[in-house]
Amino acid sequence: MKVLFGIVGFVALLYVAVLVVLYFKQERLLFFPTKLPADYRFSFAQPAEERWITAADGTRLHGLLFPADSARGLIFYLHGNAGALDSWGEAASLYTRLGYSVFMLDYRGYGKSGGTISSQEQFLGDVQTAYQQLLPEFAEERTIILGYSLGTGAAAWLAAQHHPRLLILQAPYFSMRATARQHYPYVPGFIVRYPLGTDAVLPQVKCPIVIFHGEHDEVIDYQTTMQLKALLKPQDQFITLPGAGHNGMTSNPDYQAGIRRILGSL
Repeated sequence: MKVLFGIVGFVALLYVAVLVVLYFKQERLLFFPTKLPADYRFSFAQPAEERWITAADGTRLHGLLFPADSARGLIFYLHGNAGALDSWGEAASLYTRLGYSVFMLDYRGYGKSGGTISSQEQFLGDVQTAYQQLLPEFAEERTIILGYSLGTGAAAWLAAQHHPRLLILQAPYFSMRATARQHYPYVPGFIVRYPLGTDAVLPQVKCPIVIFHGEHDEVIDYQTTMQLKALLKPQDQFITLPGAGHNGMTSNPDYQAGIRRILGSL
């Protein structure tokens, strides 16, 4: 019996130790940035202007503006959890061809942006600072907020704080806690320091919302995301991409047809 209690005690202690590590080190599980040297030169098929944003604590954040000829508006683009603007920038051409300028932000520690992400409050604060810096240049009623994967939680939160023309979410999660349960069912929700509750903020978004999600998304569970439909307004849209996975949505023909229809109708 003592041996059994000893084994149970050891397993419990090990479990607690794992939870402690996950709590304090979860940025390594959530963020996979690519760092770029300060003198890195971007090479895209279209012009791109480098922009710098100063965060509340003085950290310099880097972004790219892809201008469109006779722009109909701006797409404020928040990318996923891996890479940097050297790869994400390729997505801008789809939207500039449709007449929209595109601004893309690299989060702290990504690309040329300084610092490291250390809290949800900081992460969302940086996104809002970048958005507000562009407001004098791009009227909010002609601004579309777009988030992909990790960026969807921040995009939904930002749209709830402001009054953009449209919110577009590509492969969103119900919440980061729901996604954590999908991949780590043994981890209690309170361990997740980046809850990013899309479900909590979506009802506060006044502008139209369009959600795109791949039917076979292997990263963010499609069935769980489907629960967001109950939170949408009557004019909002939830568009399923048949056979699509998580990555490469921008080049998906069904997505491209959908986004052309939606942006063309504005």
